[in-house]
Amino acid sequence: MHELIDIGANLTHDSFDTDRADIIQRAVDAGVRRIVVTGASSTGSRQALALARRYSGILYATAGVHPHHADEYHRHADTLIRKLAGEDAIVAIGECGLDYFRNFSPVEAQLAAFEAQLQIARESGKPVFLHQRDAHEAFLGVLKRYIDDIPGGVAHCFTGGKAELEAYLDLGLYIGVTGWICDERRGGELQRAVPHIPLDRIMLETDAPYLLPRDLENPPSGRRNLPELLPHILEAVARHMGKPADTIARAATANTERLFGLESAG
Repeated sequence: MHELIDIGANLTHDSFDTDRADIIQRAVDAGVRRIVVTGASSTGSRQALALARRYSGILYATAGVHPHHADEYHRHADTLIRKLAGEDAIVAIGECGLDYFRNFSPVEAQLAAFEAQLQIARESGKPVFLHQRDAHEAFLGVLKRYIDDIPGGVAHCFTGGKAELEAYLDLGLYIGVTGWICDERRGGELQRAVPHIPLDRIMLETDAPYLLPRDLENPPSGRRNLPELLPHILEAVARHMGKPADTIARAATANTERLFGLESAG
């Protein structure tokens, strides 16, 4: 069994309210020994930290405001994220970035919230957990102004092609791969890009409860993605990279420990 770290699971989602403890235990039993709980709003970040404290050594958390909620990023949100950034269980700032696919928040608000969180990362010495959809050039333009003063970051849920990948690698980012790679409809570009991810930049994530792999023979009831399915994503990544799953697993775990400052399981 591979020992894995899920770098992005939304375990504060209300779909886990009735069985969260069981879901965490099943992940551990499946070899997913550590999980980073995504903070995507002020409330969600507080909840993520509370979970990480409750399951110390198994769960960690990020603190940030997703671009969908950027219009809620005011003084109180900034103060909160700054405070949470000082917690040991908070391993990254974000989920932050730009999302022009839906524009749930105005572009101006997204840009302001993104820059504010990059400043927090710079001041706190924490890496960034990054989101980008249909905003590649604007995203790069902002990130380039800060990345040299931030201790790294990961392009969460990367779904792009080789050109986007190379741009992120040039900035020193790690690349988070989800079950999107298992999607025969939409995953082709990612499948072709994955072989170009260096072993020292790969990370693995489920984005649970979202992005359930489409090629599962027996999908969970309710079609809820679960951290215990990370080994399935690992196998798909290994297949498309043309490398042994154990090689990918060891590399992804080492990369995650390095970026987030986690102690080595070994």
